[in-house]
Amino acid sequence: MDRILAIQTLTKHLIILTGIAILFFAAVFALSLYLEQRFMLTWAAFLCGIIGGFVSIQQRIPRLSDRELALLTRSWFQMLLIPIFGGVFSLVLYGLFLAGIVSGNLFPAFSLPAPPETGPDSQFMKDIFTMTYPSTGQDLAKFLFWSFVAGFSERFVPQIVVNVSGNAENQTAPPQSMTSGQERSAGTASKP
Repeated sequence: MDRILAIQTLTKHLIILTGIAILFFAAVFALSLYLEQRFMLTWAAFLCGIIGGFVSIQQRIPRLSDRELALLTRSWFQMLLIPIFGGVFSLVLYGLFLAGIVSGNLFPAFSLPAPPETGPDSQFMKDIFTMTYPSTGQDLAKFLFWSFVAGFSERFVPQIVVNVSGNAENQTAPPQSMTSGQERSAGTASKP
């Protein structure tokens, strides 16, 4: 009975916090439309990641141990930690999209402002944040989807970071010399 009550309490907290995140997202979007300002993709990414984190917790509730359930039910900080990480991961993924490190048909493409002829300056840096947009409506949908996934799947972005950093280490490492056994096997593999 205590477990059922704890699940109900946790679910209520998650609904309240998810509702607040959705209202905040809607307020940012409505305010940018009302004031005819640029829609900040960084806010959208962060909030979609947070919402993904809340949904992830909700999906895991039946599998939580009694100890984990008690911790999440008693501590608002612990409950907020996963969604905040989700928001951070979605911002990291946004950076990976902009850098072109993660790209392809499944991922969004962006229109970036051109740097001034004199080279990047502080205005250009501001423009990167305020004038970068998905190239199409489909790219916007992809961006929002992947921002949600970054928060929902807490392993998704860290795995990308590990893979990218591993590839970078392999590219910067000096070539290792082959032993004579490796040279022989490499030589026989290339023979017809």
